[in-house]
Amino acid sequence: MKEEEKKRIGELLHRDKTVISDAVEAAAVRDFARVAGEYFELDGGITFSMREEKGASCVNISFRATRVKNFTTLP
Repeated sequence: MKEEEKKRIGELLHRDKTVISDAVEAAAVRDFARVAGEYFELDGGITFSMREEKGASCVNISFRATRVKNFTTLP
């Protein structure tokens, strides 16, 4: 196998691991919103972004919260 072919295959495999489908992104946003809602009172929706950074995916999740839900566990 030529070096050029190896490089192209490597790039395809890497891209396959870093691209997120619309369905997976929507599911992730729903899950993050559910978990964030357990700890915070949310003011609106959640924004999700993903980019390539230093050979890895950098995922950012942002939301506005109007308060922190304080809770304690009872003995």
